[in-house]
Amino acid sequence: MLGYIRFADSVSAWFGKAFAWLIIMMCVGTGYEVFMRYVLNSPTTWALDVSFIMYGTLFMMGGAYTLSRGGHVRGDFLYRLWQPKTQAKVDLVLYFLFFFPGVLALVFAGWKYAAKSWQFQEVSVNSPAGIPIFQFKTVIALAGLLLLIQGVAQVFRCIIAIRTNEWIKADEDVQETEDLLMQKAAEAEKDSHP
Repeated sequence: MLGYIRFADSVSAWFGKAFAWLIIMMCVGTGYEVFMRYVLNSPTTWALDVSFIMYGTLFMMGGAYTLSRGGHVRGDFLYRLWQPKTQAKVDLVLYFLFFFPGVLALVFAGWKYAAKSWQFQEVSVNSPAGIPIFQFKTVIALAGLLLLIQGVAQVFRCIIAIRTNEWIKADEDVQETEDLLMQKAAEAEKDSHP
C-alpha cells in the first residue's frame, strides 16, 4: 500500500506541477490582450477563450495534486478534533459514498464528451475566433483518471490510519506564504533575544 501511495502522489505531483505553468501562459495572454485592447485599441478575438481554456485545464489537472496534499476545502471544525483512526473511518465511508461515484461519472461522461468533441472537431462558440477546443475536452476524462488513481491512494491512507492511528503524509513540496512569514518572524524574534 505504501508503494502505491508514493506512486500516486508522485504522478499527481508531476501533473499538478506541469500544468501549473499554465498560470504563466494565462498571465502573458491576459497581459497581451490588455496591451492590445487599451494601448493599441485593437482587441483580440481569442484571448478570453484561451484564458478560460487554460484556467479550466489548470483547475481540472490540479485536482489530484491538491487531493494528495490535503488541500481541498473541508469543514473540519469537528473532524480535526477526532483521532486519526476516527477521521480515517469517516473518510473511508465518504470516499465510497461520494468521491468514487462522482469521479467515475467524470471519467465515463468525460470520455463520451471528449469523443464527440473530437469527432466533430468542436470549436468555441463563444468567440468569433472559433478556437478549437476538442483537445481540451480530453482533460475532463484525464483529470478524472488522475483523481481515481489518487483516490485509491487516499483509501490506502485511510486503511493504514485505521490500523496505526497515524496518517501517512505526502511529501511537503510547497509551503503557504503565511507559514513561511510566520517561521521567519519566529526566527527573527529568537535571534533578537539571545
